[in-house]
Amino acid sequence: MLLTCGNEEVLKLWDVDTGNCRHTFNSSVKRVINSCAWFPDSRKIVCGSINPDNRIYTCDLEGNELEVWEGERMPKISDLAVTPDGHRLISICSNREIWIREFPRGKEWVIPEEHSITSLSLSRDGKFLIVNLNSEEIHLWNVIDVSTIPDTFRGHKQKMYVIRSCFGGSNCLFIASGSEDSQIYIWQRHSSVPIQVLSGHSMTVNCVSWNPMRPHMLASASDDRTIRIWMANKRPRKN
Repeated sequence: MLLTCGNEEVLKLWDVDTGNCRHTFNSSVKRVINSCAWFPDSRKIVCGSINPDNRIYTCDLEGNELEVWEGERMPKISDLAVTPDGHRLISICSNREIWIREFPRGKEWVIPEEHSITSLSLSRDGKFLIVNLNSEEIHLWNVIDVSTIPDTFRGHKQKMYVIRSCFGGSNCLFIASGSEDSQIYIWQRHSSVPIQVLSGHSMTVNCVSWNPMRPHMLASASDDRTIRIWMANKRPRKN
């Protein structure tokens, strides 16, 4: 199944095999839903809406609301993710904050950033997150033991557009990101300097995704209207 949402679209649930829409989520209040994410059991989802009010809510696959976070102090949400164990909701806010909430409703804490956050990605074990900032940096935070200083990755270009990065490779030891200079940047998690820059696109690369089953395979999507699949070169064995 696939979930889609957007500023001019309603939330929809799709069948990947057939391409058919299985369900359109409607409500009595017409809301602009700009972010959505699955819970790991695929039985419920979480959504963020920005119009007519800022709110986060969970619902089942029929659209029945289960939990709601709303109110005057609720900031605009731009991205969401649920950790693989289903115990934490992570939200990216327009006020330059990362909100982390434990399920069921319990502890909440905030990670502040100095610059606007454009995207969020979780490691496969849910223990780490990375965010892209419009200051041309990617910050890595520990979700479990939050520190005051993140690991920082630099080299890519990002000033105007939403750029998405991801964890990947063997044991998620690498980070990849798109870039406004039409290239893809790859870092090792212990180094702030890119170890590889991939060229091939002709316009901004806005999203990358590492294959979780084949750690040597990476996909990238660009404003040049292409999706490219990259394979790591296998080094010959030394005799």
